[in-house]
Amino acid sequence: MLLTSSPPIAVFSLPRRYRRPKPSSIVFIRSSASMEAAQPKKVVVCGGGVIGVCTAYFLSKKGAAVTLVEKSSIACAASGKAGGFLALDWCDGGPLSALARASFDLHRSLAEQLDGPQSYGYRPLTTLSFSIKESQSSNPSRSRSPALPSWVDGPAKGPRTIGTVGTTAQVHPQLFTKALLSKAVEQHGVEVVIGKLERIEAAEGRATAVVLEGGRQIETDAVVLALGPWTSKLSLLNSIFRVYGLKAHSIVLEPKAPDSITLHALFLSYYPAQGGGPMDPEVYPRPTGEVYVCGMSAKAEVPDDPEQIAPVPESIAVLKRVAGNVSSHLVEGEAAVKAEQSCFLPCTDDSVPVIGEVPGMKGCYVATGHSCWGILNGPATGASMAELVMDGRSSIVDLSAFSPSRFVRAAKS
Repeated sequence: MLLTSSPPIAVFSLPRRYRRPKPSSIVFIRSSASMEAAQPKKVVVCGGGVIGVCTAYFLSKKGAAVTLVEKSSIACAASGKAGGFLALDWCDGGPLSALARASFDLHRSLAEQLDGPQSYGYRPLTTLSFSIKESQSSNPSRSRSPALPSWVDGPAKGPRTIGTVGTTAQVHPQLFTKALLSKAVEQHGVEVVIGKLERIEAAEGRATAVVLEGGRQIETDAVVLALGPWTSKLSLLNSIFRVYGLKAHSIVLEPKAPDSITLHALFLSYYPAQGGGPMDPEVYPRPTGEVYVCGMSAKAEVPDDPEQIAPVPESIAVLKRVAGNVSSHLVEGEAAVKAEQSCFLPCTDDSVPVIGEVPGMKGCYVATGHSCWGILNGPATGASMAELVMDGRSSIVDLSAFSPSRFVRAAKS
């Protein structure tokens, strides 16, 4: 995502590697047409979140000369603060079904190809749901169902399995995003530029350059706009469709006894002690030994600067109570609070991502609006976008349901 304003300097940049040609007595003379054909397609990807990074990775694998433009730092927003939960079939029955299934499989194959010293924590896990009523007692009853893992010793009721190791998994989202970009830089020569996007230059209806704050211009053959909740800050896109931000809160805990926390993602119906309807917090143990707890989401105005995003103290307090009621391993004193944070999830009015070429501007593409499924659907979105940009169509997933032109058609009808 494009976030804070910084001087437009290049970082993470590696030169492309070329083999030195062997000496030869034969001289080949290339025509100007063949020399032009040999030049890689130049693509600028705007946005350093999971969608932009996945797109840059797959574009570079297909031979494009990719420049990734990020306003602040890689995975500094939702891609660094999300839960990283992956589900094979939870989007079945809707337009996201094929995208989610393809992306779930891509996560597994990427882990096999790339995981190692720079592990990003991919692992299958069992997913449970249950209800829990907040206890006001300082020493609540810790009676528990035998169907629950041993560390879930709070007053949980009605546990059931909603995902198996074959259908649910997780990654550490920040580590995943950064590890994938690192591979793209090291293996495929992707260049990363820190700078604020100002506008897209076009000639004869086709994108020709990206202009950054301060006047720097990057000429290009194609542009991909993966701006997340900052999409609507760009007038080119805001004039066609709306992306709004859903502000979500989370805490990261470090239990004293991390080995006691098993591989179970938890989806809760949580009833506060003061009454009212249930909330829907989620709890994810991580392979790093941390436990991530999230929830308390609401629409809010997206600030220009991600450094201005601050959690609401009351929401953080609720998540701490949730953690303590779920497990005695997560109460204050048994677990240190490593992070109190919030981020914005990019949402569309029809709850469907926007993936495709921007109407009225050839060579300009958009990929945004993934809501809470951004980490899951990043790989398939990036791979499909790479095919669309390089080949003119996607064979991995039919992108027609995600086309931004649907908003133009709706406006005319």
